[in-house]
Amino acid sequence: MDKRPIGVFDSGLGGLTMVKKLAELLPGENIVYLGDTGRVPYGSRSRETIVKYACQDAAFLAGFDIKIMVVACNTVCSVALDVLEDEYSMPVFEVIGAPVRAAAGQTKNGKIGIIGTAATIRSGAYEQSLKSLTPELAVYSVPCPLFVPLV
Repeated sequence: MDKRPIGVFDSGLGGLTMVKKLAELLPGENIVYLGDTGRVPYGSRSRETIVKYACQDAAFLAGFDIKIMVVACNTVCSVALDVLEDEYSMPVFEVIGAPVRAAAGQTKNGKIGIIGTAATIRSGAYEQSLKSLTPELAVYSVPCPLFVPLV
């Protein structure tokens, strides 16, 4: 059995819910968590800055010899996931696919609303994922730049 830890990072504290769930599902696993509260929120930053921060966060976690990386930040997943997947040979898990599948499967009227950081909405990642599952969906996206500070 691989005793190396699972690495999880987020741009703030929201990823702690992911850590809690991982600890419940995988009680024998060690988890290393990085919450970049010093630079939160990422969602108001440029793509280049988000990629830079994501690479720095991932490199920090990789320094703990992690076996998998969980990117618990919607903004990083929507903007920089491809860079991280190219950079690391370990599995890199994201937080967009599951809610997209759930939303597409549960809508009763074929309409889905998305709120997120400016960068997440600008990326179109949620819309693309939803449309790849169900092309006929009507997707409405609105950036909510003050949402992260409120949470």
